[in-house]
Amino acid sequence: MEKGLTQIYWGDGKGKTTAALGTALRSINHKYKVHLIQFLKKSQTGELDTLSNFYNFSYKQFGSGEFIKGKPTKTDIKKTKEAFQHLKKSLKKDNDIVIADEILYAVQFGLIKESDVTKLIKSKPETVELILTGSHVPFPKIFKTADLITEIKKHKHPYDEGIQARKGIEF
Repeated sequence: MEKGLTQIYWGDGKGKTTAALGTALRSINHKYKVHLIQFLKKSQTGELDTLSNFYNFSYKQFGSGEFIKGKPTKTDIKKTKEAFQHLKKSLKKDNDIVIADEILYAVQFGLIKESDVTKLIKSKPETVELILTGSHVPFPKIFKTADLITEIKKHKHPYDEGIQARKGIEF
């Protein structure tokens, strides 16, 4: 890749990870090597099952398997540190695109400093595309450093009506 940029998908709407994985799918077809790092997530999904069939896609999950409710646990803190170290190493490998899924939630929960993410963006190799997802709140310093920012806004959601995640649609 000639010039890798930094993209952000954030907001209270559904589809932040899906948008990042859509870019991954497009890129895989063009022979780019894509690596996904999932902060705070640990579950098998249809997207991961499908994308794993491609030789140029890889992923690693660092979640505990539980949503953070209130204060992060020691496990959440440990796994987030591991994920961030893995992210830094992944940017130095031969990946063309690195997706840091839910990293902005890790910042929102105080597990990663906003300044550490800003430093990461500024120090990433020029030829690597970096995609960050997550969070319901904006981060001015991170946003100023990014090249593309898309807010995904909820207007209506089935969860609000008690409809649970559906296999093949939400996961």
